[in-house]
Amino acid sequence: MNEIIISKKKFLLEPAAIWRDCLRAIKDNVTLMTYNTWFVPIKPIELFSSTLKVQIPSQFFWEWIDEHYNTLITKTIHDVIGPEAKLAYVISDEKDIEEVPAVVINNSMNAPIVSEISKPKQDFESFLNPRYTFDNFIKGEGNQLARAAAGAISDNPGGTSFNPLFVYGGVGLGKTHLIQAIGNKILQTIPEKRVIYLSADMFTVEFVESIQNNTLNDFSNFYRKMDVLIIDDIQSLIGKEKTQDLFFQIFNTLHQLRKQIILSSDKPPKDLKGLDDRLISRFQWGLTADIQPPDLETRIAILKRKSEDYGMLISNEIIEYIANNITSNIRELEGCLIKLLANASLNSKEINLELTKSIVKEIATDIKINITIEDITKCVCVYFKIDENKIRDKTRRKEVVMARQIAMYLSKELTKSSLKTIGLHFGGRDHSTVIHAYNSIESSMQTDLQLKDTLNSLRNNIELNCS
Repeated sequence: MNEIIISKKKFLLEPAAIWRDCLRAIKDNVTLMTYNTWFVPIKPIELFSSTLKVQIPSQFFWEWIDEHYNTLITKTIHDVIGPEAKLAYVISDEKDIEEVPAVVINNSMNAPIVSEISKPKQDFESFLNPRYTFDNFIKGEGNQLARAAAGAISDNPGGTSFNPLFVYGGVGLGKTHLIQAIGNKILQTIPEKRVIYLSADMFTVEFVESIQNNTLNDFSNFYRKMDVLIIDDIQSLIGKEKTQDLFFQIFNTLHQLRKQIILSSDKPPKDLKGLDDRLISRFQWGLTADIQPPDLETRIAILKRKSEDYGMLISNEIIEYIANNITSNIRELEGCLIKLLANASLNSKEINLELTKSIVKEIATDIKINITIEDITKCVCVYFKIDENKIRDKTRRKEVVMARQIAMYLSKELTKSSLKTIGLHFGGRDHSTVIHAYNSIESSMQTDLQLKDTLNSLRNNIELNCS
Protein backbone atom coordinates (compact mmCIF):
# COMPACT_ATOMS: atom_id res chain seq x y z
CA MET A 1 0.00 0.00 0.00
CA ASN A 2 1.34 3.43 -0.93
CA GLU A 3 1.33 6.52 1.25
CA ILE A 4 1.21 10.01 -0.26
CA ILE A 5 1.16 13.26 1.69
CA ILE A 6 -1.12 15.86 0.04
CA SER A 7 -1.89 19.23 1.62
CA LYS A 8 -0.53 18.08 5.02
CA LYS A 9 -3.05 15.24 5.02
CA LYS A 10 -2.06 11.56 4.94
CA PHE A 11 -3.92 9.22 2.66
CA LEU A 12 -3.56 5.47 2.31
CA LEU A 13 -4.00 4.89 -1.40
CA GLU A 14 -4.54 1.82 -3.56
CA PRO A 15 -4.59 1.94 -7.38
CA ALA A 16 -8.16 0.63 -7.66
CA ALA A 17 -9.48 3.12 -5.11
CA ILE A 18 -7.65 6.01 -6.74
CA TRP A 19 -8.96 5.13 -10.18
CA ARG A 20 -12.50 4.75 -8.84
CA ASP A 21 -12.28 8.32 -7.53
CA CYS A 22 -11.00 9.45 -10.93
CA LEU A 23 -13.85 7.66 -12.71
CA ARG A 24 -16.45 9.29 -10.47
CA ALA A 25 -15.11 12.72 -11.41
CA ILE A 26 -14.79 11.86 -15.10
CA LYS A 27 -18.32 10.42 -15.29
CA ASP A 28 -19.77 13.79 -14.36
CA ASN A 29 -18.05 15.46 -17.32
CA VAL A 30 -18.79 13.11 -20.23
CA THR A 31 -21.75 11.29 -21.73
CA LEU A 32 -22.55 7.77 -20.56
CA MET A 33 -21.57 6.39 -24.00
CA THR A 34 -18.19 8.14 -23.84
CA TYR A 35 -17.65 6.97 -20.27
CA ASN A 36 -18.41 3.33 -21.08
CA THR A 37 -16.39 3.35 -24.31
CA TRP A 38 -13.24 5.20 -23.29
CA PHE A 39 -12.87 5.08 -19.51
CA VAL A 40 -14.40 1.84 -18.21
CA PRO A 41 -11.84 -0.28 -20.19
CA ILE A 42 -8.92 1.48 -18.46
CA LYS A 43 -7.60 -0.75 -15.64
CA PRO A 44 -5.42 0.47 -12.74
CA ILE A 45 -2.24 -1.55 -12.20
CA GLU A 46 -0.10 0.09 -9.55
CA LEU A 47 0.60 3.34 -7.75
CA PHE A 48 4.21 4.31 -7.22
CA SER A 49 4.93 7.59 -5.50
CA SER A 50 2.54 9.95 -7.32
CA THR A 51 2.44 8.00 -10.59
CA LEU A 52 -0.60 5.86 -11.33
CA LYS A 53 0.03 3.16 -13.93
CA VAL A 54 -2.99 2.02 -15.94
CA GLN A 55 -3.54 -0.58 -18.65
CA ILE A 56 -5.28 0.31 -21.94
CA PRO A 57 -6.44 -1.97 -24.76
CA SER A 58 -4.52 -0.68 -27.78
CA GLN A 59 -2.37 1.97 -29.43
CA PHE A 60 -5.48 3.31 -31.17
CA PHE A 61 -7.16 3.65 -27.77
CA TRP A 62 -4.30 5.76 -26.45
CA GLU A 63 -4.22 7.96 -29.55
CA TRP A 64 -7.94 8.65 -29.19
CA ILE A 65 -7.93 9.60 -25.50
CA ASP A 66 -4.75 11.62 -26.01
CA GLU A 67 -6.46 13.71 -28.67
CA HIS A 68 -9.90 14.08 -27.09
CA TYR A 69 -9.62 13.70 -23.30
CA ASN A 70 -6.10 14.82 -22.40
CA THR A 71 -7.21 17.93 -20.47
CA LEU A 72 -9.96 16.11 -18.59
CA ILE A 73 -7.72 13.24 -17.48
CA THR A 74 -4.87 15.53 -16.46
CA LYS A 75 -7.16 17.74 -14.37
CA THR A 76 -8.81 14.72 -12.77
CA ILE A 77 -5.62 13.02 -11.57
CA HIS A 78 -4.36 16.37 -10.25
CA ASP A 79 -7.59 16.82 -8.30
CA VAL A 80 -7.59 13.26 -6.94
CA ILE A 81 -3.88 12.62 -6.29
CA GLY A 82 -2.27 16.04 -6.27
CA PRO A 83 -0.49 18.59 -8.50
CA GLU A 84 2.56 16.34 -8.94
CA ALA A 85 0.50 13.38 -10.12
CA LYS A 86 1.37 11.54 -13.29
CA LEU A 87 -0.39 8.87 -15.31
CA ALA A 88 1.56 6.04 -16.93
CA TYR A 89 0.07 3.92 -19.70
CA VAL A 90 0.81 0.39 -20.82
CA ILE A 91 -0.76 -1.27 -23.84
CA SER A 92 -2.15 -4.65 -22.86
CA ASP A 93 -1.75 -6.18 -26.33
CA GLU A 94 -3.73 -9.13 -24.98
CA LYS A 95 -0.85 -10.25 -22.77
CA ASP A 96 -0.47 -10.25 -19.03
CA ILE A 97 1.01 -6.99 -17.91
CA GLU A 98 4.05 -8.74 -16.39
CA GLU A 99 4.95 -10.00 -19.88
CA VAL A 100 4.87 -6.58 -21.50
CA PRO A 101 6.76 -4.04 -19.39
CA ALA A 102 6.00 -0.49 -20.40
CA VAL A 103 7.91 2.75 -20.59
CA VAL A 104 6.27 5.29 -18.29
CA ILE A 105 5.06 8.50 -19.91
CA ASN A 106 4.08 11.60 -18.04
CA ASN A 107 0.66 13.10 -17.61
CA SER A 108 1.14 15.54 -20.49
CA MET A 109 0.36 12.53 -22.70
CA ASN A 110 2.44 13.97 -25.51
CA ALA A 111 4.99 11.17 -25.70
CA PRO A 112 4.21 7.99 -27.59
CA ILE A 113 3.36 4.83 -25.72
CA VAL A 114 6.19 2.35 -25.98
CA SER A 115 6.09 -1.35 -25.13
CA GLU A 116 9.49 -2.94 -24.66
CA ILE A 117 10.13 -5.95 -26.88
CA SER A 118 12.67 -8.44 -25.62
CA LYS A 119 14.89 -8.71 -28.65
CA PRO A 120 18.36 -7.35 -29.35
CA LYS A 121 18.76 -4.28 -31.49
CA GLN A 122 19.67 -4.88 -35.12
CA ASP A 123 22.20 -2.56 -36.68
CA PHE A 124 19.50 -1.45 -39.11
CA GLU A 125 15.77 -0.75 -39.07
CA SER A 126 13.62 -3.76 -39.88
CA PHE A 127 10.53 -1.57 -40.60
CA LEU A 128 8.30 -4.26 -39.11
CA ASN A 129 5.15 -3.09 -37.36
CA PRO A 130 5.13 -4.83 -33.94
CA ARG A 131 1.32 -4.82 -33.95
CA TYR A 132 1.25 -7.28 -36.88
CA THR A 133 1.46 -10.65 -35.15
CA PHE A 134 0.01 -14.11 -35.60
CA ASP A 135 -1.91 -13.69 -32.34
CA ASN A 136 -4.10 -10.93 -33.76
CA PHE A 137 -4.37 -12.34 -37.28
CA ILE A 138 -7.83 -13.90 -37.55
CA LYS A 139 -7.71 -17.29 -39.27
CA GLY A 140 -10.42 -18.29 -41.72
CA GLU A 141 -11.02 -20.48 -44.74
CA GLY A 142 -9.95 -17.70 -47.09
CA ASN A 143 -6.42 -17.45 -45.63
CA GLN A 144 -5.90 -20.99 -44.34
CA LEU A 145 -3.10 -22.03 -46.69
CA ALA A 146 -1.24 -18.73 -46.50
CA ARG A 147 -1.49 -18.69 -42.70
CA ALA A 148 -0.25 -22.27 -42.36
CA ALA A 149 2.71 -21.64 -44.66
CA ALA A 150 3.55 -18.43 -42.81
CA GLY A 151 3.63 -20.32 -39.52
CA ALA A 152 5.91 -23.01 -40.94
CA ILE A 153 8.31 -20.42 -42.34
CA SER A 154 8.47 -18.47 -39.08
CA ASP A 155 9.54 -21.68 -37.29
CA ASN A 156 12.19 -22.57 -39.90
CA PRO A 157 13.05 -19.61 -42.17
CA GLY A 158 14.77 -20.77 -45.36
CA GLY A 159 14.44 -24.39 -44.34
CA THR A 160 11.08 -25.25 -45.92
CA SER A 161 10.03 -25.75 -49.52
CA PHE A 162 8.04 -22.49 -49.22
CA ASN A 163 10.83 -20.33 -50.57
CA PRO A 164 9.86 -17.93 -51.83
CA LEU A 165 6.46 -17.55 -50.22
CA PHE A 166 4.33 -15.54 -52.63
CA VAL A 167 1.09 -14.26 -51.05
CA TYR A 168 -1.47 -12.56 -53.26
CA GLY A 169 -4.98 -11.17 -52.93
CA GLY A 170 -7.12 -8.06 -53.15
CA VAL A 171 -6.77 -4.83 -51.20
CA GLY A 172 -7.42 -4.92 -47.48
CA LEU A 173 -7.40 -8.69 -46.98
CA GLY A 174 -4.45 -8.89 -44.55
CA LYS A 175 -1.47 -9.63 -46.81
CA THR A 176 0.74 -7.00 -45.19
CA HIS A 177 -0.29 -8.15 -41.73
CA LEU A 178 0.54 -11.77 -42.46
CA ILE A 179 3.93 -11.27 -44.08
CA GLN A 180 5.04 -8.92 -41.31
CA ALA A 181 3.80 -11.37 -38.69
CA ILE A 182 6.36 -13.84 -40.09
CA GLY A 183 9.15 -11.33 -39.60
CA ASN A 184 8.05 -10.43 -36.09
CA LYS A 185 7.81 -14.09 -35.05
CA ILE A 186 11.28 -14.85 -36.46
CA LEU A 187 12.87 -11.94 -34.58
CA GLN A 188 11.07 -13.03 -31.41
CA THR A 189 12.28 -16.64 -31.57
CA ILE A 190 15.58 -16.24 -33.48
CA PRO A 191 16.65 -12.67 -32.63
CA GLU A 192 20.04 -13.00 -34.33
CA LYS A 193 18.38 -13.24 -37.77
CA ARG A 194 18.66 -10.25 -40.07
CA VAL A 195 15.09 -9.47 -41.12
CA ILE A 196 13.84 -6.54 -43.17
CA TYR A 197 10.47 -5.54 -44.56
CA LEU A 198 9.82 -2.89 -47.21
CA SER A 199 7.53 -2.17 -50.10
CA ALA A 200 8.66 -2.60 -53.70
CA ASP A 201 8.18 1.14 -54.14
CA MET A 202 10.60 1.86 -51.29
CA PHE A 203 13.08 -0.65 -52.72
CA THR A 204 12.93 1.26 -56.02
CA VAL A 205 13.42 4.63 -54.32
CA GLU A 206 16.47 3.35 -52.45
CA PHE A 207 17.84 1.84 -55.66
CA VAL A 208 17.56 5.17 -57.51
CA GLU A 209 19.17 7.03 -54.60
CA SER A 210 22.07 4.55 -54.54
CA ILE A 211 22.72 5.26 -58.21
CA GLN A 212 22.62 9.02 -57.61
CA ASN A 213 24.95 8.71 -54.60
CA ASN A 214 27.27 6.22 -56.29
CA THR A 215 26.58 3.64 -53.57
CA LEU A 216 24.98 0.90 -55.67
CA ASN A 217 27.40 -1.78 -54.41
CA ASP A 218 26.60 -0.92 -50.78
CA PHE A 219 22.89 -1.06 -51.53
CA SER A 220 23.12 -4.43 -53.26
CA ASN A 221 25.40 -5.96 -50.60
CA PHE A 222 23.11 -4.81 -47.80
CA TYR A 223 20.14 -6.79 -49.12
CA ARG A 224 22.30 -9.80 -50.06
CA LYS A 225 23.22 -10.11 -46.35
CA MET A 226 19.61 -10.50 -45.19
CA ASP A 227 18.39 -13.75 -43.64
CA VAL A 228 14.77 -12.84 -44.35
CA LEU A 229 13.74 -10.40 -47.09
CA ILE A 230 10.07 -9.36 -47.10
CA ILE A 231 8.88 -7.27 -50.05
CA ASP A 232 5.31 -5.96 -50.15
CA ASP A 233 3.40 -5.12 -53.36
CA ILE A 234 5.96 -6.64 -55.69
CA GLN A 235 3.72 -5.71 -58.64
CA SER A 236 5.10 -2.16 -58.25
CA LEU A 237 8.29 -3.35 -60.01
CA ILE A 238 6.35 -3.67 -63.28
CA GLY A 239 7.88 -1.41 -65.91
CA LYS A 240 11.04 -0.72 -63.87
CA GLU A 241 13.55 -2.79 -65.80
CA LYS A 242 16.76 -1.78 -64.02
CA THR A 243 15.22 -2.30 -60.61
CA GLN A 244 14.00 -5.71 -61.75
CA ASP A 245 17.50 -6.63 -62.92
CA LEU A 246 19.04 -5.84 -59.54
CA PHE A 247 16.25 -7.55 -57.62
CA PHE A 248 16.74 -10.63 -59.80
CA GLN A 249 20.42 -10.75 -58.77
CA ILE A 250 19.61 -10.27 -55.07
CA PHE A 251 16.89 -12.92 -55.27
CA ASN A 252 19.29 -15.45 -56.79
CA THR A 253 21.94 -14.80 -54.16
CA LEU A 254 19.55 -15.15 -51.24
CA HIS A 255 17.84 -18.23 -52.63
CA GLN A 256 21.15 -20.00 -53.28
CA LEU A 257 22.17 -19.27 -49.67
CA ARG A 258 18.82 -20.71 -48.46
CA LYS A 259 17.73 -17.37 -47.08
CA GLN A 260 13.99 -16.79 -46.80
CA ILE A 261 12.21 -14.58 -49.35
CA ILE A 262 8.60 -13.47 -48.77
CA LEU A 263 6.63 -11.49 -51.34
CA SER A 264 3.13 -10.10 -51.64
CA SER A 265 1.15 -8.94 -54.66
CA ASP A 266 -2.37 -8.09 -55.77
CA LYS A 267 -2.17 -10.80 -58.46
CA PRO A 268 -0.61 -14.26 -58.88
CA PRO A 269 2.82 -14.34 -60.61
CA LYS A 270 1.44 -15.47 -63.98
CA ASP A 271 -0.78 -12.35 -64.18
CA LEU A 272 2.01 -9.84 -63.54
CA LYS A 273 2.28 -8.66 -67.12
CA GLY A 274 5.28 -6.41 -67.67
CA LEU A 275 7.44 -8.20 -65.11
CA ASP A 276 10.58 -10.01 -66.28
CA ASP A 277 9.79 -13.64 -67.17
CA ARG A 278 12.85 -14.73 -65.19
CA LEU A 279 11.39 -13.16 -62.04
CA ILE A 280 7.94 -14.64 -62.65
CA SER A 281 9.53 -18.07 -63.00
CA ARG A 282 11.44 -17.68 -59.73
CA PHE A 283 8.39 -16.39 -57.87
CA GLN A 284 6.80 -19.76 -58.66
CA TRP A 285 9.67 -21.83 -57.29
CA GLY A 286 8.21 -21.97 -53.80
CA LEU A 287 4.60 -21.66 -52.65
CA THR A 288 2.05 -19.32 -54.17
CA ALA A 289 -0.86 -18.81 -51.75
CA ASP A 290 -3.86 -16.58 -52.22
CA ILE A 291 -5.92 -14.79 -49.59
CA GLN A 292 -9.62 -14.69 -50.35
CA PRO A 293 -12.19 -12.29 -48.91
CA PRO A 294 -13.19 -13.47 -45.42
CA ASP A 295 -16.34 -15.54 -45.01
CA LEU A 296 -19.15 -14.43 -42.71
CA GLU A 297 -17.84 -16.23 -39.64
CA THR A 298 -14.37 -14.77 -40.13
CA ARG A 299 -15.78 -11.26 -40.60
CA ILE A 300 -17.75 -11.59 -37.36
CA ALA A 301 -14.62 -12.82 -35.54
CA ILE A 302 -12.60 -9.89 -36.90
CA LEU A 303 -15.23 -7.38 -35.80
CA LYS A 304 -15.45 -8.87 -32.32
CA ARG A 305 -11.67 -8.85 -31.91
CA LYS A 306 -11.34 -5.27 -33.17
CA SER A 307 -14.21 -4.00 -31.02
CA GLU A 308 -12.53 -5.56 -27.98
CA ASP A 309 -9.23 -3.93 -28.95
CA TYR A 310 -10.95 -0.54 -29.13
CA GLY A 311 -12.85 -1.08 -25.88
CA MET A 312 -16.21 -0.92 -27.67
CA LEU A 313 -19.44 -2.46 -26.40
CA ILE A 314 -21.34 -3.53 -29.52
CA SER A 315 -24.32 -5.86 -29.74
CA ASN A 316 -24.27 -9.04 -31.82
CA GLU A 317 -27.04 -7.59 -33.98
CA ILE A 318 -24.85 -4.67 -35.05
CA ILE A 319 -21.75 -6.84 -35.56
CA GLU A 320 -23.74 -9.24 -37.74
CA TYR A 321 -25.23 -6.38 -39.75
CA ILE A 322 -21.77 -4.98 -40.51
CA ALA A 323 -20.43 -8.44 -41.33
CA ASN A 324 -23.33 -9.15 -43.69
CA ASN A 325 -22.94 -5.90 -45.60
CA ILE A 326 -19.16 -5.40 -45.75
CA THR A 327 -17.97 -8.59 -47.35
CA SER A 328 -14.72 -8.15 -49.25
CA ASN A 329 -12.41 -5.84 -47.32
CA ILE A 330 -11.05 -6.11 -43.78
CA ARG A 331 -9.95 -2.48 -43.81
CA GLU A 332 -13.54 -1.43 -44.42
CA LEU A 333 -14.66 -3.54 -41.46
CA GLU A 334 -12.18 -1.75 -39.22
CA GLY A 335 -13.02 1.63 -40.77
CA CYS A 336 -16.68 1.08 -39.94
CA LEU A 337 -15.88 0.41 -36.29
CA ILE A 338 -13.67 3.50 -36.04
CA LYS A 339 -16.37 5.70 -37.57
CA LEU A 340 -18.96 4.25 -35.17
CA LEU A 341 -16.65 5.15 -32.30
CA ALA A 342 -16.15 8.66 -33.60
CA ASN A 343 -19.87 9.31 -34.00
CA ALA A 344 -20.72 7.82 -30.63
CA SER A 345 -18.01 9.71 -28.75
CA LEU A 346 -17.87 13.07 -30.47
CA ASN A 347 -21.54 13.45 -31.33
CA SER A 348 -22.88 11.70 -28.23
CA LYS A 349 -24.80 9.21 -30.36
CA GLU A 350 -25.82 5.77 -29.26
CA ILE A 351 -24.29 2.92 -31.24
CA ASN A 352 -27.54 1.53 -32.61
CA LEU A 353 -28.65 -0.14 -35.82
CA GLU A 354 -29.79 3.10 -37.46
CA LEU A 355 -26.39 4.77 -36.97
CA THR A 356 -24.66 1.59 -38.12
CA LYS A 357 -26.69 1.44 -41.33
CA SER A 358 -25.81 5.01 -42.27
CA ILE A 359 -22.08 4.45 -41.64
CA VAL A 360 -21.99 1.14 -43.51
CA LYS A 361 -23.62 2.88 -46.46
CA GLU A 362 -20.88 5.54 -46.45
CA ILE A 363 -17.99 3.09 -46.15
CA ALA A 364 -18.91 -0.12 -47.93
CA THR A 365 -17.89 -0.50 -51.55
CA ASP A 366 -19.72 -3.80 -51.87
CA ILE A 367 -22.85 -3.25 -49.81
CA LYS A 368 -25.65 -5.50 -50.87
CA ILE A 369 -28.98 -3.63 -51.00
CA ASN A 370 -32.02 -5.45 -52.33
CA ILE A 371 -34.39 -2.74 -53.54
CA THR A 372 -37.81 -3.62 -54.94
CA ILE A 373 -40.37 -1.62 -56.89
CA GLU A 374 -42.59 -1.84 -53.81
CA ASP A 375 -39.86 -0.21 -51.68
CA ILE A 376 -39.52 2.62 -54.18
CA THR A 377 -43.28 3.14 -54.46
CA LYS A 378 -43.67 3.34 -50.70
CA CYS A 379 -40.86 5.89 -50.26
CA VAL A 380 -42.09 8.08 -53.14
CA CYS A 381 -45.68 8.08 -51.84
CA VAL A 382 -44.55 8.96 -48.31
CA TYR A 383 -42.36 11.76 -49.67
CA PHE A 384 -45.16 13.29 -51.77
CA LYS A 385 -47.89 12.41 -49.22
CA ILE A 386 -49.86 10.40 -51.77
CA ASP A 387 -51.82 7.22 -51.14
CA GLU A 388 -50.11 4.22 -52.78
CA ASN A 389 -53.32 3.24 -54.57
CA LYS A 390 -53.53 6.65 -56.24
CA ILE A 391 -50.13 6.28 -57.90
CA ARG A 392 -51.51 3.21 -59.71
CA ASP A 393 -54.79 4.88 -60.71
CA LYS A 394 -55.42 6.48 -64.10
CA THR A 395 -55.79 9.94 -62.56
CA ARG A 396 -54.04 12.78 -64.39
CA ARG A 397 -53.63 15.02 -61.36
CA LYS A 398 -50.31 16.82 -61.78
CA GLU A 399 -48.82 15.83 -58.39
CA VAL A 400 -49.76 12.18 -58.86
CA VAL A 401 -48.37 12.06 -62.41
CA MET A 402 -45.08 13.57 -61.21
CA ALA A 403 -44.81 11.07 -58.33
CA ARG A 404 -45.60 8.17 -60.68
CA GLN A 405 -42.97 9.25 -63.22
CA ILE A 406 -40.35 9.64 -60.48
CA ALA A 407 -41.21 6.20 -59.10
CA MET A 408 -40.91 4.67 -62.58
CA TYR A 409 -37.59 6.49 -63.13
CA LEU A 410 -36.15 5.23 -59.84
CA SER A 411 -37.48 1.71 -60.46
CA LYS A 412 -35.53 1.59 -63.72
CA GLU A 413 -32.42 3.04 -62.06
CA LEU A 414 -32.38 1.04 -58.83
CA THR A 415 -33.82 -2.36 -59.77
CA LYS A 416 -33.18 -4.96 -62.44
CA SER A 417 -36.87 -5.16 -63.31
CA SER A 418 -37.87 -5.06 -66.97
CA LEU A 419 -39.80 -2.11 -68.42
CA LYS A 420 -42.82 -4.39 -68.75
CA THR A 421 -42.66 -5.37 -65.07
CA ILE A 422 -42.36 -1.74 -63.98
CA GLY A 423 -45.33 -0.78 -66.14
CA LEU A 424 -47.47 -3.59 -64.77
CA HIS A 425 -46.69 -2.50 -61.21
CA PHE A 426 -48.00 1.01 -61.88
CA GLY A 427 -51.53 0.12 -62.88
CA GLY A 428 -50.82 -2.16 -65.84
CA ARG A 429 -49.23 0.54 -67.97
CA ASP A 430 -47.35 -0.21 -71.19
CA HIS A 431 -43.54 -0.30 -71.33
CA SER A 432 -43.63 2.76 -73.60
CA THR A 433 -45.18 4.72 -70.70
CA VAL A 434 -42.19 3.79 -68.54
CA ILE A 435 -39.77 4.94 -71.26
CA HIS A 436 -41.67 8.22 -71.58
CA ALA A 437 -41.58 8.75 -67.79
CA TYR A 438 -37.85 7.97 -67.63
CA ASN A 439 -36.97 10.32 -70.50
CA SER A 440 -39.19 13.05 -69.09
CA ILE A 441 -37.49 12.97 -65.67
CA GLU A 442 -34.03 12.68 -67.22
CA SER A 443 -34.68 15.74 -69.38
CA SER A 444 -36.22 17.83 -66.58
CA MET A 445 -33.24 17.20 -64.30
CA GLN A 446 -30.96 19.07 -66.69
CA THR A 447 -32.61 22.38 -65.81
CA ASP A 448 -34.63 21.71 -62.65
CA LEU A 449 -32.20 21.66 -59.71
CA GLN A 450 -35.02 21.19 -57.23
CA LEU A 451 -36.08 18.00 -59.01
CA LYS A 452 -32.48 16.80 -58.90
CA ASP A 453 -32.34 17.40 -55.13
CA THR A 454 -35.66 15.58 -54.70
CA LEU A 455 -34.33 12.53 -56.54
CA ASN A 456 -31.14 12.51 -54.48
CA SER A 457 -33.15 12.66 -51.26
CA LEU A 458 -35.42 9.85 -52.44
CA ARG A 459 -32.42 7.69 -53.41
CA ASN A 460 -30.90 8.15 -49.96
CA ASN A 461 -34.19 7.36 -48.21
CA ILE A 462 -34.77 4.26 -50.32
CA GLU A 463 -31.24 2.88 -49.86
CA LEU A 464 -31.26 3.61 -46.12
CA ASN A 465 -34.67 1.94 -45.62
CA CYS A 466 -33.61 -1.10 -47.63
CA SER A 467 -30.14 -1.53 -46.16
